[in-house]
Amino acid sequence: MTIRLLVVDDHPVVRDGLRGMFAGDPDFDVVGEAADGAEALALARARRPDVVLMDLRMPTMDGVTAIGRLRAAGVPARVLVLTTYDTDSDVLPAIEAGATGYLLKDAPREELFRAVRAAARGEAVLSPSVATRLLGQVRSPAREPLSQREVEVLGLVARGHSNREAAARLFISEATVKTHLLHVYAKLGVKDRAAAVATAFERGLLSPGKR
Repeated sequence: MTIRLLVVDDHPVVRDGLRGMFAGDPDFDVVGEAADGAEALALARARRPDVVLMDLRMPTMDGVTAIGRLRAAGVPARVLVLTTYDTDSDVLPAIEAGATGYLLKDAPREELFRAVRAAARGEAVLSPSVATRLLGQVRSPAREPLSQREVEVLGLVARGHSNREAAARLFISEATVKTHLLHVYAKLGVKDRAAAVATAFERGLLSPGKR
């Protein structure tokens, strides 16, 4: 059965190369090309590909956003990320968004063909470097727990207090409050106050009684 492909990459040369590569094999049919995630979403709905070869870093709409939108729209196509980047900031969001596989652009032709066939069957496909990164995430130690003082600071933040107000209530300096919050962000793996509060409630670190 011919596998219908949608190629998504903001570089025309890359799209041309991939189209030419797959055109030489009767098992594949490139049914469309897109230069960004928004165009990919529209084409995927219209052309109904079996597999989407998705770049990540593109203008207008990046690949991770596009993967999430495809899933939300109920598009059944499998998404195989094909990119130059294998950093944690690229790999994990793509997998979490719903990508079936993650392959680097320097993969040999036959490896790419095997990956597309596997993705079409719904099998997970990961390049060796990506698999190593994900395994490292699984094996990484649990985050350090929050200290009692950090919980107190976060509890005041959850109640809407500013850093200055929290400092006054705890009889510490505003700079110390900021330091505690930075430690909280690092331990919870978040970037701001709102995310820290939400994550703390989700993990049971804060309760209505602690607000």
